[in-house]
Amino acid sequence: MSRFRRILHPTDFSRASTAAFNRAIAIAKKDRSELVLVHVLAPPMPLAGEGYIPPNVYEDLEASARKYADKRLNALQDKARAAGVKTSTLIREGVADEQIVRAARSKKADVIVLGTHGRTGLARLFLGSVASRVVTAAPCPVLTVRGR
Repeated sequence: MSRFRRILHPTDFSRASTAAFNRAIAIAKKDRSELVLVHVLAPPMPLAGEGYIPPNVYEDLEASARKYADKRLNALQDKARAAGVKTSTLIREGVADEQIVRAARSKKADVIVLGTHGRTGLARLFLGSVASRVVTAAPCPVLTVRGR
């Protein structure tokens, strides 16, 4: 198999993402690849009622989510750099699978290393699968890593 120059690792900071991150680090070290860490922020959903969120509350929720994502991405970046891997971070907003595919295209990723929760049956039916939608639409190979 040829060497991967750029690896995209989408993360939601879950156990499944941690397993995929560790795999991405191992591949990046072996191939001396650049690792791009990406997190997708979903727009805040109305908590109840008629769906109206006052602008100041919406902005506070958005800022808090972005601050949390920055902190977590920076921690992962530090860990990757400590392992000797050149790393960058990216935060996108929107539908996770669509933004992951867009990031893979814009960053010219050679492979996406993505965690999967391994849900089946009704859980998968109701929750969907970001991983399966990324596999279907990705412009490059996708390695799915099941979290344990």
